[in-house]
Amino acid sequence: MRAARLIKMVLLLQSRPSMTGAELARELEVSERTVARDVLSLSEAGVPVYADRGRAGGYRLIGGYRTRLTGLGRSEAEALFLSGVPSALREMGLADAASAARLKVSAALLPELRDAAAGAAQRFHLDAPAWYQEPETPDLLPAIAEAVWSDRRLSARYARKGKDAQRTEVRRELEPYGLVLKAGVWYLAARAEGDFRVYRVDRFTAVDVMGDEPGAFERDASFDLPAFWAERAAQFARSILRAEVVLRLSAHGIRVLPYITERAAAREAIDAALAAGGPDAQGRLTVTLPVESDEVAYAQLLALGPEGEVLAPAALRDRLAVAARRTATLYDGTPGREAPHEIPRGNLAT
Repeated sequence: MRAARLIKMVLLLQSRPSMTGAELARELEVSERTVARDVLSLSEAGVPVYADRGRAGGYRLIGGYRTRLTGLGRSEAEALFLSGVPSALREMGLADAASAARLKVSAALLPELRDAAAGAAQRFHLDAPAWYQEPETPDLLPAIAEAVWSDRRLSARYARKGKDAQRTEVRRELEPYGLVLKAGVWYLAARAEGDFRVYRVDRFTAVDVMGDEPGAFERDASFDLPAFWAERAAQFARSILRAEVVLRLSAHGIRVLPYITERAAAREAIDAALAAGGPDAQGRLTVTLPVESDEVAYAQLLALGPEGEVLAPAALRDRLAVAARRTATLYDGTPGREAPHEIPRGNLAT
């Protein structure tokens, strides 16, 4: 640990004209007293670190000293390609490897090019999680990431969701091929029993990275993670749309619908309705929209307000009618008056 820190200090000083003790302490995540001790150790080892005294002082390398410790290791080289996703690197436990790789690259650049990394970082940043959601790092993600990077099999326990919404724990031996971060949620693409599947990382309850043989596995060279994910994501989006709603939309409702329901399904439904005859005499378009369930559709279609009318199913139409009357009552009387609660007709659960 200390040896890695000393190497990182040399690379930091090599990549910049000078650094204060406070700057080094911040970069190395140690105290300034530890920085002073490390500088003394480097000097004793023959590394020409010079301390400038005074308020503007700091540490620098003298005599044009250049370390040859700039060769990238495998983990550093792999992490370097993910440097634009700092939060993902931290969650996978690769932040240190990426930092070391960036320092080595910076140290190998000509002096006039050493600000390139900082310039790029100030011009692009990827914020992966969705709005209004506090991202949570799954506890087992670093261990799973280790298996992905080292091509080691995983012996895992996974909480699988059943048809009755109850979760049952199953055991799996997996060949972990890749990790995907989608809207703040981590997924693992892995081969199990000969088939490639997708697992939510936060549903793993235990994982064990298998060592030596039979731990190592040979990757299928034809596996393409981006293409695999795109195909499975499209399949998933289609598979959850198990119900249908018939809607009559205003022009504004047509524009809004793709933003409040599954976008591809909404656009396909609108295109099909336009091809079948288009808007009626009132300028409204009747579409048949695939939805996940009546319950999900209720929550989504409330956002349409008067720009969309549900024609079927009847139970969903009744429930939205109740919501509309309650809303009208709230805004038709004294502020703060509670609208009466009505039970909608039909068998739609409330």
